[in-house]
Amino acid sequence: MDHLVVCPHCAATNRLPEGRPASAAKCGKCGAALFEGHPADVSGEIFTRQIERSTIPVLVDVWAPWCAPCRMMAPAFAAAAAELEPLVRLVKLNSDVEQAVAAQLGISGIPTLLLFRGGREIARQSGAMSASQIVQWTKQHL
Repeated sequence: MDHLVVCPHCAATNRLPEGRPASAAKCGKCGAALFEGHPADVSGEIFTRQIERSTIPVLVDVWAPWCAPCRMMAPAFAAAAAELEPLVRLVKLNSDVEQAVAAQLGISGIPTLLLFRGGREIARQSGAMSASQIVQWTKQHL
């Protein structure tokens, strides 16, 4: 079965054929790598497209630059991306820049991890976690 993967750079939806290595895939529109082994900082528009169009699970780190636990967890989230991609898309959503999206998601504390599959939220966890905890938590909910 083919997968649909949204480019974290231009928001184009790309079809990845079954059996083709996703780690080497490039966007058909902008030519950027679809998976870079680290989370992409996304706008509200790209976040929405990731959730609505991707057929792979999407793990979102809702954070803010002033938040010390968020800054502390950033390297762990990046390390988790290196382990989970391309089976899971990891993105970061800045709650200061995307206040309307954060409010729509009901974010009351940060950092908060949200796991989406098939366009709907399937798990949520607030508080800083290590890379191994992020990977384990994600796999536990898939």
